[in-house]
Amino acid sequence: MKAVGFRQNHPIDHPEALLDLELPTPELREHDLLVEVRAVSVNPVDTKVRRGGAVPEGQARVLGWDAAGVVKAVGPRAVRFKPGDRVWYAGDINRPGSNAELQAVDERIVGPMPASLDFAEAASLPLTAITAWELLFDRLKAHQADPVEHNVLLVTGAAGGVGSILTQLARRLTGLTIVGTASRPETRDWVLAHGAHHVIDHSQPWAPQLAALGIEDVTHVAGLNASASYVPQIVEVLRAEGQLALIDDPVGFDIGPFKSKSISIHWEFMYTRPVHNTRTLERQHALLKRVSELVGKGDLQHTLTRRIDGLNAGTLKQAHALLEAGSMIGKLVLVA
Repeated sequence: MKAVGFRQNHPIDHPEALLDLELPTPELREHDLLVEVRAVSVNPVDTKVRRGGAVPEGQARVLGWDAAGVVKAVGPRAVRFKPGDRVWYAGDINRPGSNAELQAVDERIVGPMPASLDFAEAASLPLTAITAWELLFDRLKAHQADPVEHNVLLVTGAAGGVGSILTQLARRLTGLTIVGTASRPETRDWVLAHGAHHVIDHSQPWAPQLAALGIEDVTHVAGLNASASYVPQIVEVLRAEGQLALIDDPVGFDIGPFKSKSISIHWEFMYTRPVHNTRTLERQHALLKRVSELVGKGDLQHTLTRRIDGLNAGTLKQAHALLEAGSMIGKLVLVA
């Protein structure tokens, strides 16, 4: 089968940053599906692994952790899907990715693709939807927020892929007041269109901007980027006994300033369940199924903003370069 991968870590402008490959058809494990990949989206994790991820000696590593496609075959203990079913998933970072004609993926982290979306639209959602759902409900437990209290969720980097889904989920499924951070006019408009009640500029002091909105403090913070640099601001605006959940990789992140307020700090890494084969692994199947229902009802919108035809080394290099430029709003998808 055709695939795209790399044998060494290179910057994206290197000739061998990504390579067209010919690889064997994946062998299925007990709970696996063999999926014919129809579309993939590119995420920051793809560029991060390409630049510094481990490569098995003498082999190539295939990236891609956001896909939509059609089931071609099932493993001996796979019971949730059958050949011909349209599915979506984000996969397992420890297994070969979706930048290939065919991919083996555990059915317990796969969901039924929304019938209302095409493959490109569907591929824009799984990774961000899983991350946002787990952060909001499994880590922050936002659904348990006391409706008597004035609960406010502050989302940093709300115009990004995860933020665009997180704000929608919080708006549809919780009673939280949602404040997103953004600095450019186009990103402010995007955040408001995707569920935030208010937007503040993360490059300016937060507390005065919140006060101007009549918000004294916030009860929950979703730290989606630059978390280490925002520590003083977060400590200032987060209510005592509030909660902070992070998805980025802050260097030198000092949790000491949060002690006096007894702030709870949570990490969200959407690959924890498949990598560690946790007891809650099947929850990713359940939440993708629920997200599919929300999309079908029109309660959740896809975040596809750019699509590129063709899945090969050339188109993937173009996609990685666009993502690394740092100006993307929404999701970029390649259609096979």
